[in-house]
Amino acid sequence: MMKVRILDIIRGTTVDGPGFRTSIYFAGCRHACPGCHNPQSWDFDGGTEMDLDEIMEIVRDEDFDVTLSGGDPLYQPEVVGELARRIRETGHTVWVYTGFTWEQIQESPRLRNALNDVEAIVEGPFIETLRDTDLRFRGSSNQRIIYLDRGIEQS
Repeated sequence: MMKVRILDIIRGTTVDGPGFRTSIYFAGCRHACPGCHNPQSWDFDGGTEMDLDEIMEIVRDEDFDVTLSGGDPLYQPEVVGELARRIRETGHTVWVYTGFTWEQIQESPRLRNALNDVEAIVEGPFIETLRDTDLRFRGSSNQRIIYLDRGIEQS
C-alpha cells in the first residue's frame, strides 16, 4: 500500500487551477524559495500519513478535478504517478505544482514518468523579486503553466 504524508486537502477551491478543485498538499520541499507562502510545507515529516485509497475516497466524494501541490509533490514521483493515474481513471484532470523547472523534469525519467496522467503543471521555483499578483494560478512571472498535451500557456 502506497503511503504519503499530506499536509491538507482543500475541497472545492478555485485558486489552484481552473474550476472547482480538490487540492492535495504534500508534505516536503527542498527548494526553500525565499518568500514562500507555505514554508511549513517544507518538512517531509509534517502532516498526516495517508494511503492512496484514503485520498481517492475523498477525490471520489468531492467529484472535482484535482491539484497536487505542497510542499512539492514531485519529491515523491512514484506516488504522484500512481495517484494521477487513479484520478484520471475517475474522469478528472490533474494539475501539479512543482518548484522543478520543465527542463529539470525532462532530464529525469522519474519526474517525467510521474506526469504521464497529468493535464498540466505549474513549474518553476517561486522568485520573490518576480512576484506578480496579477498572474493566474502562479506566484511569480518565471513560473509557467505547461499543458502536457499542448505546451506552455502564453499569459
